[in-house]
Amino acid sequence: MSNTARNFHAHGGAEWIVGGKLTFLPGATVEGAEGLFDLPTAELLQAPIIPYVPVSEATTVAQLRESFNQLIAAMKEAGVMAGEPVDTTEDDAEQEPPEQGPAP
Repeated sequence: MSNTARNFHAHGGAEWIVGGKLTFLPGATVEGAEGLFDLPTAELLQAPIIPYVPVSEATTVAQLRESFNQLIAAMKEAGVMAGEPVDTTEDDAEQEPPEQGPAP
């Protein structure tokens, strides 16, 4: 018999590793997992309604730009898009550049 158990204790029994199927039988209880198995409410699943934006009738690039900016403004107003840019420079600085292999 091989020693390839997929479910086992680790760290002196302080951690239980589950690599296989976990089945709860009727009447089983789980302590300390309040909210873990709660399904999202319909309110959380409902996307915001974006205010009406008319179909663009632009015939120039400048008009198309205006139509596009109206759409962006409607998305921000509905909360679908952030109103201000998000600064990601700190996150980018922490990432190491990918290693490159030898030149062909």
